[in-house]
Amino acid sequence: MQKIQFYSLDREPVLKDRTRLKIFIENLFTKEKKSIGGLSYIFCSDEHLLKINQKFLKHDFYTDVITFDLSSSNIEIQGEVYLSIDRIKDNAKQLGVSFKEELHRVIFHGALHLCGYKDKNRGDIAKMREKEEKYISEYFT
Repeated sequence: MQKIQFYSLDREPVLKDRTRLKIFIENLFTKEKKSIGGLSYIFCSDEHLLKINQKFLKHDFYTDVITFDLSSSNIEIQGEVYLSIDRIKDNAKQLGVSFKEELHRVIFHGALHLCGYKDKNRGDIAKMREKEEKYISEYFT
């Protein structure tokens, strides 16, 4: 069984070279000194992710990604990463980057959350952005 899976609920992103991306994500975990047991990326709409945000996090706003750590131990990470394709498209336009780049940034962002990175205060956000940029740069060179 593959450790990383991609699923589409009500949105299907253009995500080329999925095998290379899965290998890269596995290597990201290795570089962060984490072991991955299983990771599911689920692509969906704003509406679907809003319902998840309301139900599980009690937040009533749109977001681009929600990560759930389902690990039963510290030995192997198990998780689900829900991504709103609608929000990622809008964010890419606002940030002046390609959809492809923003999609990969958010994919790596979810993985980094599972590796222990947070984004609730300025210092944590700066560390998270630094890691995102590092992995985007590595992936696209």
